[in-house]
Amino acid sequence: MTQKILIVDDEPNIVTLMEQALEALEDEGVELLTARNGEEALAKIKTEKPNLVFLDVMMPKMNGLEVCHTVKHDLQMTDIYIVMLTAKGQEFDKQKGIDVGADLYLTKPFRPKEVLEKSMQVLGF
Repeated sequence: MTQKILIVDDEPNIVTLMEQALEALEDEGVELLTARNGEEALAKIKTEKPNLVFLDVMMPKMNGLEVCHTVKHDLQMTDIYIVMLTAKGQEFDKQKGIDVGADLYLTKPFRPKEVLEKSMQVLGF
């Protein structure tokens, strides 16, 4: 079964950076998916059931915290690993992410190598 990573961010350059960081996994058969806002992300999570989601916090239509809460609590999709990405690195913000069910919290700017290493760990490479 193909493993999938969903990249959710409303900033096109962040999406591109994430895709570049993760392109080595495409050689291993991992499918990279993208979404530009929270509503689109939720729809893709429901239909594609990705193994791993990199989820921006500040987005239009539905923020990342709402998406994460919906996925983990309302839909009970607890097997999806969610990494919150945000420019807000305060402890309070991290706690909000953990409270809604995020598995990990990364602050921007992030290191592409760190994104790849975490992805490999979560996907079992």
